[in-house]
Amino acid sequence: MIDFPKVLMIIGGILLVVGFFLQFIGKLPGDIVFKKGNTTVFFPIVTCIVVSIILSFVFSIFGRFK
Repeated sequence: MIDFPKVLMIIGGILLVVGFFLQFIGKLPGDIVFKKGNTTVFFPIVTCIVVSIILSFVFSIFGRFK
């Protein structure tokens, strides 16, 4: 059977690490920001590409162990 508290601790640790790294890659060069008056619109295009590449690499590594 799956040990539920251990799974929750692992998920929490993963979220902690992801949150730590996301504060550094939030505004990369190439992300689009429009500021006009009191309105700001942010399109994190480059950040999404970087996160996608990293997740693809991680999932491909975990997929080999299956």
